[in-house]
Amino acid sequence: MNAALRVETPGPLSTLQDFGRRGWRRFGVPVSGAMDPVALSIANALVGNPPGAAAVELTLIGGSFVVEGAAVRIALAGGDFPMFIDGSPAAAACSHTWEAGQSVRIGSTRHGVRGYLAAAGGFAIEAMLDSRSTHVRSGLGGLHGGPLAAGDRLPLGEAELAVPDQWLPPEHMPHAFPKVRVVLGPQDDHFTTQAIARFQATDYTISPHSDRMGYRLSGPPLEHSRGFDIISDATVPGSIQVPGTGEPIVLMADAQTTGGYPKIATVISADLPALGQRRPGDHLRFEAVTLEAAVAARQALVRWLAALPRVLVPVGRGPNPERLLAANLIGGVTDGDAFL
Repeated sequence: MNAALRVETPGPLSTLQDFGRRGWRRFGVPVSGAMDPVALSIANALVGNPPGAAAVELTLIGGSFVVEGAAVRIALAGGDFPMFIDGSPAAAACSHTWEAGQSVRIGSTRHGVRGYLAAAGGFAIEAMLDSRSTHVRSGLGGLHGGPLAAGDRLPLGEAELAVPDQWLPPEHMPHAFPKVRVVLGPQDDHFTTQAIARFQATDYTISPHSDRMGYRLSGPPLEHSRGFDIISDATVPGSIQVPGTGEPIVLMADAQTTGGYPKIATVISADLPALGQRRPGDHLRFEAVTLEAAVAARQALVRWLAALPRVLVPVGRGPNPERLLAANLIGGVTDGDAFL
């Protein structure tokens, strides 16, 4: 019998996500995929998977799972979710090998919003349009087109478990830039000079009316200089639309493919993963950067991800991750210049 994870208690929005559906936006299909692809890559590296293999994206509350069939190697990365294996605390950013019959419980996140539970071999779920990502609004992908439910069984692919478990030392954790960096446009000419300045000077609050499709931001309204309706054109995750209310909407992973509101700016791709960990009530501020700076930040992120497998440490070598967990040193970010 092949190994599998059985869902005992699901979180409020636990879905399968990978790097999303690339190349299908021209047909009106959202990209979807992980809101924090960096955390997804970390979880997958820890269990020996390709960086974009599908994992369970947890939102605010983790849930509980049981191993069936055979031993499984798992890892949790992303938000600060407490994890317990058969009732004993287990460090995040570290792989763990469970035996059949063991259970894992993942509690509520203390910081961040989303965690990624990866398993060696990946989840053997049929891909739809080149991805296993779940788009709940359309019922596309995942196990059955929606959030995981109690009793769902997630079969796993073949995996080699002979090598030791491994962990990511905290000094190699990535750090989010203090502000959310954007490139102005493509319709910044639809806003007054004062609105552009206010956009960068405002401490916005993420509204409760935010989800995987987009973050609504509360703050002083931005004045349009040429009206708030445009001929609908393409949008991407990171596009910042400003409707007639004057309050920005940042489009996220499940964003629609076109929109009819002017876009004052676009979040650079290197900052989208950290933005995906923000929750309603959090504050954020934008900073405009050049296209060249955005490209450099993306290249730095790509280099960091490429080096990730080489900085992992076998469990038993170096400091004990469980002791670091007890000292509250694992979790969060440490290198302020990692993605600059």
